[in-house]
Amino acid sequence: MANPEKAAAVDELKELFNNSTAAVLTEYRGLSVGQLQTLRRSVRENAHYAVVKNTLTEIAAREVGIDAFEGKMSGPSAIAFVHGDPVDVAKALRDFAKSNPELIVKGGYMDGVALDEAGMKKLADLESREVLLGKMAGALIGVQSKAAALFQAPLSKAVRTVEALREKQEAA
Repeated sequence: MANPEKAAAVDELKELFNNSTAAVLTEYRGLSVGQLQTLRRSVRENAHYAVVKNTLTEIAAREVGIDAFEGKMSGPSAIAFVHGDPVDVAKALRDFAKSNPELIVKGGYMDGVALDEAGMKKLADLESREVLLGKMAGALIGVQSKAAALFQAPLSKAVRTVEALREKQEAA
């Protein structure tokens, strides 16, 4: 029979996986407590960064249907359970890893898809949701402006033709 504390820890991890939109696996070997606190503060708005037990995390992930972390759970591991914008969390982890090379982003899970280290880098390179929505809105406004000009062109051409005919008759 399983240890009640371990079963409770697995249940808590399963709840964290189920309540998050994405999860990012990191190895924090060599980071000080102060550095970990700085990292937690940098992702706090969009994620819960927690140090995890490897075996219990593998069990919890498997039970909720996530296979992204199989074979990657070794060494001192921590997971950022994302509840906000995954791009912001990926950027925060990338930026922290630039100044603290001891932090290694091993991979992640988002929207049912496993992401390797390269996938996490691509996610971090994306622009924020607000910027992407702004670009999309600008593109839609541009298309609408072109359509409006296209629909107004025959009318304005007809008005210019009538005006030219009127001026010609007045001159004659």
